[in-house]
Amino acid sequence: MDTIKTDVVIIGAGPCGLFAVFELGLLDLKCHVVDVLDKPGGQCAEFYPEKPIYDIPGTPSCTGQELTDRLLQQIRPFDPEFHYGEMVESLEKLENGNWLLRTDGGKVFEAPVVVIAAGGGSFMPKKVTLPNAAEFEGKSLFYAVRKMENFRDKRLLIVGGGDSALDWTLNLQPLAKSTTLMHRRQEFRAAPDSVNKAFGMVDAGGLSFIAGNLSGLHGSDGRLEAVSIKPTDGGEEIHHECDNLLVFYGLTMKLGPIADFGLNLHENRIVVDTEKFETSVPGIFAIGDINWYPGKLKLILSGFHEAALMAQQAKRIAHPGQKVLFQYTTTSTALVSKLGVAA
Repeated sequence: MDTIKTDVVIIGAGPCGLFAVFELGLLDLKCHVVDVLDKPGGQCAEFYPEKPIYDIPGTPSCTGQELTDRLLQQIRPFDPEFHYGEMVESLEKLENGNWLLRTDGGKVFEAPVVVIAAGGGSFMPKKVTLPNAAEFEGKSLFYAVRKMENFRDKRLLIVGGGDSALDWTLNLQPLAKSTTLMHRRQEFRAAPDSVNKAFGMVDAGGLSFIAGNLSGLHGSDGRLEAVSIKPTDGGEEIHHECDNLLVFYGLTMKLGPIADFGLNLHENRIVVDTEKFETSVPGIFAIGDINWYPGKLKLILSGFHEAALMAQQAKRIAHPGQKVLFQYTTTSTALVSKLGVAA
């Protein structure tokens, strides 16, 4: 895969990462944004998309999803490129002074500036805890869907009770040879419409449902042949044949590979200065909940302030021969032009 070259790679597509695109864009810096989730918004969109937020300046109330949508609209003039469902696994310094980043999906980026805006860390899937689960992970046991086509004509077992489990059940069922949905109980956390559609498929014979828990994995060389299921009602253990197992137990927050980037940490957060919000390694910045400095407040508005100061230094690093001019969007015709609005 060809290396993607850009001015700035932002790790995290939450509110602070999105606003960083705006501040960097005003300074003519092109951004690529990488996020392990399958959509923008970070914690706001993942954990409280419909919950009101009351402390965004000038906005008495908005939901996490509304804030995300407004930020996406605000950064549209700068045409950022997003890479969802990808986790940055490694970071290395090149001889030319740039950074080389590799994701778990095989993408490679090169940029002079890296901005870590990963909230509380990476969203990591809660994994199957059976002793031999690791043998099958990434081969026939999956915690995310990268390409639907990979599951065509497969016998699928999808486990979980939330939106991800139901959404992928509905999307993959038409492609699969057979599809079974399993949850530990009959009640689901997913959107009622999705639940109704799924059980409509069950009634029509296009989908099977099992109430139970995984108790064993069977196969060889990373290829599943069957699983054992302990029924919720206490009945006899079920031997269920399948080719692929998709598990959606939910997400947990961990620092993840960022912990191995060689940055100074304080209680699992990245130490930064308060002039540029640069880490202990020049050219790598951290903004939002992921960073730490004396007096730090984990507020979205604090992250927005950090993004603005970070962008000034990022410009100096990415374009060292250019003078950094501070301008106001209210009075600068150049900035107004970049935003594509009437002066």
